[in-house]
Amino acid sequence: MAKEYKLSAERLAALKEELNYLKTVREKEVADQIKEARSFGDLSENSEYDEAKNEQGKLYSRIAQVEEILSNYVIIEEHEGDLDTVRLGCRVKVLDVEFNEEESYELVGSQEADPMNGRISEDSPFGRALLGKTVGEEAQVEAPAGIVRYKVLEIEKI
Repeated sequence: MAKEYKLSAERLAALKEELNYLKTVREKEVADQIKEARSFGDLSENSEYDEAKNEQGKLYSRIAQVEEILSNYVIIEEHEGDLDTVRLGCRVKVLDVEFNEEESYELVGSQEADPMNGRISEDSPFGRALLGKTVGEEAQVEAPAGIVRYKVLEIEKI
């Protein structure tokens, strides 16, 4: 069974836009690069041709990846009044129990994760530990340094 990709409506629109760009503008640019590189002569020692073909491979790989996501996506449902539990599509303020530090994270689908900017995937150990928790509950996360405990302080809709 194919993997389901959980996306926000914004991420879905961005992926559709990216796919359109890759298939129209970028594909033509790469084809022009290959055409120009061929005009340089002998292909066996033509680094411009090799580079253009590599770029074409990367392009087709990205197109396939985006098409795979778009053929198996699920939109993250918004739950209007339900801010009692941590779920996909919400912002969570937590307290690192050991260091007494407050941190805020958005729980997003794996395609939107950006841990350096506070966007964590529900597939990550931290995301899985937070899912279903309520304000006041503790989540335990297994980390290389041992178990890290977080207390849920606040849940809000993104």
